Amino acid sequence: MYSHMMVGSNDIDRSKKFYDALFGAVGGKPGFQDPKGRLIYMHNGGLFLVSQPIDGEPATHANGGTIGFAMDGPEQANAWHQAGVEAGGTAIEDAPGVRAGGGMGDLYLAYLRDPDGNKLCALHRMPAA
Repeated sequence: MYSHMMVGSNDIDRSKKFYDALFGAVGGKPGFQDPKGRLIYMHNGGLFLVSQPIDGEPATHANGGTIGFAMDGPEQANAWHQAGVEAGGTAIEDAPGVRAGGGMGDLYLAYLRDPDGNKLCALHRMPAA
């Protein structure tokens, strides 16, 4: 059902620095820009894009929205989180760690906001006990 995710940015160069670090921490390649100036990241069959809004208005983040990225394990989630903070993101919510998944099993979660305020989550489903 999922095809791609796109977030808005008011500073594409700043976003490229942030997302190159974030995806690089989990084995992804740096993003590239298409002829319209949008950043494009492809990794593990997913497509993530960053663009200035086409309507010319400032980019804003969704209140209540979260973009989740699947991780291979807690170590990868921690590397993702650390790279994001070091590249200008903000650690939010609880520190990275295991949380009860409420019927979905235990989840290892790490949360960040990107430099434009978009809420991001690294998620790894823990093995059943």
